[in-house]
Amino acid sequence: MENKLISAGILGLGSYVPEKIVTNDDIAKMVDTSHDWIVSRTGIEERRVVSEGQSTSDISAIAAKRALEDANLSPEDIDLIIVATLTPDMLIPSTACIVQSKIGAKNAAAFDLEAACSGFVYGLTVARQFVATGMYKNILVIGAEVLSKFLDWEDRNTCILFGDGAGAAVVGPVEDGKGILSMTMGADGTGGESLLIPAGGATMPASEQTIADRLHYIRMDGSEVFKFAVRTMGRASIEVIEKAGHKVEDIDFLVPHQANIRIVNSAAKKLKLSNDKFYVNLNKYGNMSGASIPVALDEAVKLGKIKKDDLVVLVGFGAGLTWGSCLIKWNK
Repeated sequence: MENKLISAGILGLGSYVPEKIVTNDDIAKMVDTSHDWIVSRTGIEERRVVSEGQSTSDISAIAAKRALEDANLSPEDIDLIIVATLTPDMLIPSTACIVQSKIGAKNAAAFDLEAACSGFVYGLTVARQFVATGMYKNILVIGAEVLSKFLDWEDRNTCILFGDGAGAAVVGPVEDGKGILSMTMGADGTGGESLLIPAGGATMPASEQTIADRLHYIRMDGSEVFKFAVRTMGRASIEVIEKAGHKVEDIDFLVPHQANIRIVNSAAKKLKLSNDKFYVNLNKYGNMSGASIPVALDEAVKLGKIKKDDLVVLVGFGAGLTWGSCLIKWNK
């Protein structure tokens, strides 16, 4: 007799953005740009930056505790922690293990997942499988980044785009027919050179020369990433909608990766959905990579924009190049 899979959904959400605000005018004092130039090309007005000494695990722990409180669970109830980040505290141990210690989740396994801006959706997809098979009951999925520490503040192409933040979700069993209905993940490694941090890994270990050449900072071919994102966001959204037996017009809300307002507007046009069905907060926070979707989702839910039984699409895209999307029937 075939074992029945358990439906999995989001039981609780939490997020955190640092207090320090860096405006476009602040950046204009460092590089040749202006508030109007940045807004016209990205939609970003300001972003958050961690304080001195604040790490990815620190902001992850804050978001995690808020998600646990929202789910009415204790740290001891968590079976697994997945931290999706491209800015870990260090290479080893994993940031997830550091978070486990900081929040007291002594019963949890822990590992990091790296899919850049798609990381949170990848994390949800992995968590859903563990819950569906019954291996784990309560899983903490965190998307967190301190991108400010990996930015070249003299590079106008990148320093205007990114911000710091963390978002967390507790994934666990839900009523049949609710929660995560369908998912997709994908990658195109041939586009990896479009968005990367060249040095610091096994290919190019840190040296005086890599530091002098500023190779430990994010480098991006903006036009290539933009074209990839425009192609991918609509396609990945449609795939999970149709996979679950729905039509685009059935969708109540869509939470996209917060990279660029022109990408979001292009997706809305392709999907023929009104802009008020998209949640956008990139004007306040910029691109927080793996944290963008969970922070936006947490805000949208707390503002009452997402309600029980709504059909919600989460869709992300990023370095790798990667993409991921899922369709959720909201269960809270």
